[in-house]
Amino acid sequence: MTIQYGLRNFIGFLCARRLVAALLGICLFAALTTAADAQAPFREQLSRLPFKIAYETYTSDNWEIFVMNADGTDPVNITGTPAVHEHYPQVSPDGTKICFSVDEGEGRDTIRSLWVMEADGRHRKKLADRAREPFWSPDGKIIGFLPQEFPRFNVVDYSTKGMSFYHLDTGMIEAHPNSVNLHHLYNPCFAPNGKWVAATVHAGMGVSHGMMLIEARGDRIINLKIPGCRPCFSPDGKQIAWGPGDHEIATAPIDLDSDQPSVGPRRVRIKDEKNKIYHVDWSPDSRFLSISRGPDGKGDLSKPGTFQAACEIVGVHAAGWNLCAVSAEREGILDFNQATDSDFTMLTSNGCSNKESAWFRLHRTGGSTQ
Repeated sequence: MTIQYGLRNFIGFLCARRLVAALLGICLFAALTTAADAQAPFREQLSRLPFKIAYETYTSDNWEIFVMNADGTDPVNITGTPAVHEHYPQVSPDGTKICFSVDEGEGRDTIRSLWVMEADGRHRKKLADRAREPFWSPDGKIIGFLPQEFPRFNVVDYSTKGMSFYHLDTGMIEAHPNSVNLHHLYNPCFAPNGKWVAATVHAGMGVSHGMMLIEARGDRIINLKIPGCRPCFSPDGKQIAWGPGDHEIATAPIDLDSDQPSVGPRRVRIKDEKNKIYHVDWSPDSRFLSISRGPDGKGDLSKPGTFQAACEIVGVHAAGWNLCAVSAEREGILDFNQATDSDFTMLTSNGCSNKESAWFRLHRTGGSTQ
């Protein structure tokens, strides 16, 4: 019995060792696979994502909205309207619809209007005239926008006064409860929890320039006290990205459920001293960022349907501008001019004023993909 018992223990010991070795092998393989994936060219990582990116581009003397895969492949023109200028695409949280701006007319007589369509470009519908920079509520039932400041058009983004909400179910337009005190805002976005709208203000609301949190259904306004413009919340609601200057994009933590939200230390800093970098947007899983990147400029009035101003402004032609993607999970500083293809990838390369990217997840209904 003693010998038998000892033999059983010895056999059990060998089996346990084999099991541990097998588990260690699996863990080692997983670790090596993860490491290899992290070292893979960035485009290869993006190619595995089930996401699309909408963006504006200027082609054949016309602004259009395109949609491409997350790695920049298979770009498709979803508007295809040679006589109409579309830009500033914003995708609904469920990925089924895109709201956007349309410019009709020339110069100061231009009418910029708010439209919505299916994510494949079908079923276009105008919602409001003299409406700028739309943004979606987290439930996808409301499209916010900024009314134009004056009857005649001015291309600068902050030529706005007030804030309005278009209700998709009723077609009614509702003014923000504190609309009378909202002035010279641009690039608004809803917080994922629906409590706040973040926006940049320029020469208005008692500040020369700043980024504000505006209570979505109240009158509270919080100055985030960070330099720069164009804030964008991560879909998980834990971070904010913005441009601290013409040559930097940053991300930082933010607690949007706090009664007094504030921005924490910058976690990711992306720099490019040669080119301007603007229009940051998050992937639906909050792991990646897309950015507009290109040389400084003031537009090209020889291009129909364009205006003269800083090239990052909506409706201004930006020669040489392309879209790129980076990881939002890295730490520290990424310098575009020293980075490798494992750090970032260019999503477009034609330089045709590619701007205002907007990620979204494919939406499937009835076996089809929209």
